[in-house]
Amino acid sequence: MKWNKLYTYPPSTRSLIEGNRHYDVSNETLPSVTTILQATQDEAKRESLSKWRRKVGENVAEKIKEEAARRGTAMHEFLEYYLRNEKLLDLSDEGQAASGMGQAIIKQGFNDLSEIWGSEVVLFYPGLYAGQTDLCGIYSGRESIIDFKQTNKPKRREWIDDMFLQLAAYAMAHDQIYKTCIDQGVILMCSKDGFFQKFTSTGQEFTKYKHKFLERVGRFYQKMTSKK
Repeated sequence: MKWNKLYTYPPSTRSLIEGNRHYDVSNETLPSVTTILQATQDEAKRESLSKWRRKVGENVAEKIKEEAARRGTAMHEFLEYYLRNEKLLDLSDEGQAASGMGQAIIKQGFNDLSEIWGSEVVLFYPGLYAGQTDLCGIYSGRESIIDFKQTNKPKRREWIDDMFLQLAAYAMAHDQIYKTCIDQGVILMCSKDGFFQKFTSTGQEFTKYKHKFLERVGRFYQKMTSKK
């Protein structure tokens, strides 16, 4: 694994517009990829989440959500330090859990990572959207977008379509600005009890995710226009 800083990634700031995350980048204010995905989520998925919140109760649901968010942030920070060849000592409960999860991703997921172009970099598609990806570079010999995910319990592939849509969005943004040909998305995931999973999408399947995300972008802007 080596660093190869082929590209200059832009500075940016984040802002909230009506409670939704946006990025101020390259003289534009653009909705985040996650904002677009959340706003265009299908009704079945919304209802499933609402049903779960009703089942466990709002207070418990919010506590689980906040704990997962803290653990995920700590895991990302641990991995970011590792990639910079630095060590992070976090003795909090979340920090200790994140360290074990990060180590699992390093040991089982980094073997095929041969080249890093950037870590925690902001990517944007002019006029459409922006977002921050965990890694971009060469994975298993392919130009790739790589994301780290924490989960409370192991996932099935059919449950993570939105994650692949997210990676497809970043890939298109990178290709548009830097003239790359990224044709692979990689998800390196670890549950809070240390179970590692790797999911990849390549070639034609990944191209379909790109098309699906562009459809979601179209729906998002139609929705925004109808509100005016």
